[in-house]
Amino acid sequence: MGANTFYPSWYAAYTHSCHEKRVAQHFSTRNIEFFLPVHRTISHWKNGLRVSIERPLFAGYVFVKAQREDKVRILEVPGVHSIVGAGREPTPLPYEEMEALRHGVRLLNVEPHPFLKAGEKVHIRRGPLNGMTGIVVRQKNSVRVVLSIDLIMKSISVEVDADNLEVVAQDSSTYEYVL
Repeated sequence: MGANTFYPSWYAAYTHSCHEKRVAQHFSTRNIEFFLPVHRTISHWKNGLRVSIERPLFAGYVFVKAQREDKVRILEVPGVHSIVGAGREPTPLPYEEMEALRHGVRLLNVEPHPFLKAGEKVHIRRGPLNGMTGIVVRQKNSVRVVLSIDLIMKSISVEVDADNLEVVAQDSSTYEYVL
């Protein structure tokens, strides 16, 4: 499950739909180290009742810290569909990123956000550029969006808060970069 069989690595266990908490319970019972980050949300019931519930931050995934020889043991857990990787070989997640996520998620008010990738068309929902459409070009610590004005054939790159963006459904338009 990784290049180094002496030290455990973090992997993403892909679960059956809505089985993340059940899988985490099984991991706990089997003494397999895991991480299931959650966020609190308010659920509105039909009778008007509002209930605070915990939902997985990454729907469909439970992170597991394991060694190569633990692969079968993980796949035997009820609710685990597979371990994310290339072909039959699971791919370890960056150890430092997983440790930072494990420690940081408790300190911050986190919530899921649609994944934005370079080349994706987005619409700016809030802020000074509200209503404009552009293309995501980079996302490290921030998101940059290229805004283009076709008429004058000029573009600008602007840093935008990811919370102010929504993904635009791709259409067959040939002017994908046009505002």
